[in-house]
Amino acid sequence: MDWLTEFPQIGGRNLRLMSRTIDQQYRAFSRAFGNDIEALFRPLLDFLLWFEKLLLQTPWWIVIAVLVAIVWFASRSKGITAGTFVALMLIGIFGMWEDTMRTLSIIIVCTLMSIIVGLPIGIIMSRSDKVQAVINPILDVMQTMPSFVYLIPIVMLLGIGLIPGLIVVVIYAMPPIIRLTNLGIRLVDKEVLEAANAFGSSSWQKLTQVQLPLALPTIMAGINQTIMMALAMVVVASLIGVRGLGQPVLQAITNQYFTQGVLNGMAIVAIAIIFDRASQAYGKRLQRHREAAHG
Repeated sequence: MDWLTEFPQIGGRNLRLMSRTIDQQYRAFSRAFGNDIEALFRPLLDFLLWFEKLLLQTPWWIVIAVLVAIVWFASRSKGITAGTFVALMLIGIFGMWEDTMRTLSIIIVCTLMSIIVGLPIGIIMSRSDKVQAVINPILDVMQTMPSFVYLIPIVMLLGIGLIPGLIVVVIYAMPPIIRLTNLGIRLVDKEVLEAANAFGSSSWQKLTQVQLPLALPTIMAGINQTIMMALAMVVVASLIGVRGLGQPVLQAITNQYFTQGVLNGMAIVAIAIIFDRASQAYGKRLQRHREAAHG
């Protein structure tokens, strides 16, 4: 047999053998440590369930009033605020309120987790080119890997449920906040930092009183993108038990329920637009305030 035809067969056998070995080792790892890893994330799950219950049990008009007030505070735009009110009312009228509240709770919790984990990583990256060189390829993989691929190792490790869903959404949504925190801090004017050094500021004082405030508009852009990516995972995460607007969309695809799929998809779009417009408007306000302060 010619080596050109023999080589792929040998390579294929080796690849299958290696894959089988890795699969066996991963299964052994999941059996040994799966419960411990799940217990580690149990407080996060408890917080999510509490927040979801709070949104579901609070009267709808109070929830709408609070959300509209938050959007008004962030955007100071009558158009965005009125659009938010109309969208939330339509969501309730078409019977999607409970699923929307579940989606809202997981998006808010996952965004908070992404900020808590991603912000320090972005700060560390901004302080060291070597750390940036190590983390950037990891972020590239996280952003380019197909979303369904995230499900495979996590479902094998933790099974089906809310905890693996939370982890999948956080992993998928975290890269933008890390990248833009790093970028925002690196873009702070060197003359401002020199002035802070001249006043004898410590590294912590420079970070909290100079770098982070000046980088806040860029960080807000990262938070905006993190929210959008978390929303993009809603339908995919419904495959592993995440409740909310993604499940009716998945049912509509499976059973060919056109109206149900379109309405729930439009609800996801409405929530995405509300978050996007409010966070963008808030970021622009921060930018104008920064420019006025330095003008």
